[in-house]
Amino acid sequence: MRRRVASQAPVVILSEPQLAENIGAVARVMANFGLEELRLVAPRDGWPQPRAWASASGADWPLEDARVFSTLPEAAADLRLLLATTARPREAVLPVITPREAAARLRLAAAQGLASGLLFGGERAGLSTDDVALCEAIVTAPVDPRFRSLNLAQAVAICAYEWRTAVDDSPPPAFGEPPLPADKSALMGLFEHLEAELDTAGFFHPPEKRPSMVRNLRAALSRAQLTAQEVRTLRGVVTALSRGRGAVLAKLARAAAQERRD
Repeated sequence: MRRRVASQAPVVILSEPQLAENIGAVARVMANFGLEELRLVAPRDGWPQPRAWASASGADWPLEDARVFSTLPEAAADLRLLLATTARPREAVLPVITPREAAARLRLAAAQGLASGLLFGGERAGLSTDDVALCEAIVTAPVDPRFRSLNLAQAVAICAYEWRTAVDDSPPPAFGEPPLPADKSALMGLFEHLEAELDTAGFFHPPEKRPSMVRNLRAALSRAQLTAQEVRTLRGVVTALSRGRGAVLAKLARAAAQERRD
């Protein structure tokens, strides 16, 4: 069992969730984006539910450490900032912000050492007006108005992603060390090999344009930052094409000779 890591990341509160599979899917996206703490308010089928672990696909720690509460006020008692996620208009007059704006507020709260949370409603009816009234703002994703419905895990994923990018928007490290680019001598060998074969094929026409055409070819290949292996591969391609042209010419010459004999 993984211990909860103490941090100021927002907690995720699911109010009256219904399906264990959805709770598991929420845990999975929480783990994707570094959210640790899951709180469940009156889950319909009780807790724990084995099907949630199957849906989590190995992201077990939010489920193993999940806390269950009877009411939302109990679940949110220690929080200083709580944001409600809903696409449905409610009677409560609150600021309506995007997940990105919500992430900025949550990040500020974290910097101040304040406990915060994101509140998500159940699958059937979402959040009640009373639920929303406990929150400081409403978070709504800018979805297409023709179809506003998001499933529970999708809604959590959008908010969790924005939180993650607010904390660290750098790309993930590369998968292994990138290969080094080929040295200039290897590139020059490729350039000269290719240019010689193009000369033989009559590509550089008219002749006075040859220098500019060569520069363009070299610039295009240089931009690719070819590795040594890629240079060898391309030289093999050039060789194969030139030998193929020679084979075709030899075949044509044999055919012409045969016609003369006939």
